Amino acid sequence: MLAASCLFVSLGASPGARAAGHFDVDDASTLDPGQCQYETWWSRTGTEPVTGFHLGPACRVGPIELGLNFDRTSVQGVHSVIGGPQVKWNFYGQAADAPFSAAVSAGIVSDLRRGGRMGGQFVVPMTWRPASSLQVHVNFGADWALGTGLRTPRGGAGVEWALNDTVSLIAERNRAAGVWTSRIGGRFSLTPLISVDVSASRTGPQGVRGFAIGLNHEFTWK
Repeated sequence: MLAASCLFVSLGASPGARAAGHFDVDDASTLDPGQCQYETWWSRTGTEPVTGFHLGPACRVGPIELGLNFDRTSVQGVHSVIGGPQVKWNFYGQAADAPFSAAVSAGIVSDLRRGGRMGGQFVVPMTWRPASSLQVHVNFGADWALGTGLRTPRGGAGVEWALNDTVSLIAERNRAAGVWTSRIGGRFSLTPLISVDVSASRTGPQGVRGFAIGLNHEFTWK
């Protein structure tokens, strides 16, 4: 998700978008009208380590999905809390089974403890569905780092394969802030509206290892 991305960029670790959940490569789908969700995850990266906690509620409002992202990270006794709004619009292929979908996603974040210059992100996520059980996601866009406002390109690709109604495997490769991250994991549906994500990652030329686990819950608000 956006906030996680800007946060990790500011700490020099792996950035991330939304796939859904904590995965770096976003998909092109949005919530259905009248639906809301929250995504939350915990992550640990490197030997220092960098630990993070994310909370991101979102709702479908008219043709767009509106969300808020909040992230807290800790590394070597230094804590950071950032947050901000995010908007996403699926402008092509809105049906759940559309062969090809495309969207735009944008948002801003700010340091909620120290103030200062805001950061942000703009991403164009696209999804191709060659089969009912297989999705290919491609992203391109840019990040603006907290504090400096430095703009860096981002982009990546991911593959999501549904083994059955409850288990999906996800593999992706993403570049942000000039650093490549490879991630592999899975999504496990506890109910049709509640799922758990887990993944392991390696970032940069040193192959810095990371781990994340998250919970996603969708519900009706009206």
